[in-house]
Parts: sequence; structure tokens; C-alpha cells
Amino acid sequence: MRYRLDVVAPTVLDAVRCAGGWIYDRVMAGWDVTVLLGSDEDVRPLQILGAQTLDLESALAAWEERPHPQTVAVAADLFDRDPRVLAHVRNALDQGATEVTLWGERVPDDLDSSVDSAQHHLSAAARAFKALALDAAQDHGTEAVGRTESFRCGMLASVAADLVPAS
Repeated sequence: MRYRLDVVAPTVLDAVRCAGGWIYDRVMAGWDVTVLLGSDEDVRPLQILGAQTLDLESALAAWEERPHPQTVAVAADLFDRDPRVLAHVRNALDQGATEVTLWGERVPDDLDSSVDSAQHHLSAAARAFKALALDAAQDHGTEAVGRTESFRCGMLASVAADLVPAS
């Protein structure tokens, strides 16, 4: 059985921009990574990173039947758009069995004390593949890829120990 990471994102570009390097590094470490998308768009940039994709609506409707991942990563701005996403994140944090990782500026107040700042240091390959994925997502736009991606994490003892406290 392989470790599973579910990434919940509003768009392909948001997933690639905010978590693309981490997605790639987890795929290369042998994880099954699925990005649950709230929009219908070209998923080729996520395929470049090695991720599978699913429709967010279908995944939420069948949440209890799906195998539960070891880690769930969520764009925090989805909490305002779909209360089911926030309910699943709260449940995962309360149960403590699933690592919860968030990205974005605004985290709901009731979750703020449950998550701490964390970073993922991208491998050289992750930076290269993230750049390719960003290029594909932006139709050949140029955007610099940094060495780290920043998150808020509900369990700093990461399953894969690839998220470290941000200093």
C-alpha cells in the first residue's frame, strides 16, 4: 500500500503555483497524489508533475467511500466557497489521523490555532518540473520558481518528514 496525498485546489494554476514542487517530490517519493479540482480545465500541467486528477464535486460526494489519504492539502480560500471542504478539514484535524496542510493567506480563525507554518524545500527536479508545469498552465507565461513552498500544517510530524517548521 502506498501513501496517498489528496490536494484540493480551485484551479490547476493555483495547485501548480502553490504546491507544484511538493506534489512532484511526493510523486517521486512513491506517493499516489490526486488533485481534486473545483474547475473544468486542462489538467496537463498536473500530469507533468505526475499527479492524477478528479472532479472536486464527485470526490466530496463520495468522500466516505474513498480511501482516506495520509495527507490532505487544501487551498484555504476554498473554505469560503464550499463549507463541505472546511467540514472535512475540521474533521481531519480533530481525528488527528490525517496530516492537514493548507496554503493561502487567510485561514479561518477556528483553524488558526490548529496549524503552524511549514515549508517544503523543493528538489532541483521539482523546481524544473514545476517550471514546466507553470509554463503549460499559463500558456507560456514566465514565472520564477522559488526553492521553497510555504504552508500551514496541522501535524508538523509529517508522514514523509518533507515539511519542516518555517523559521
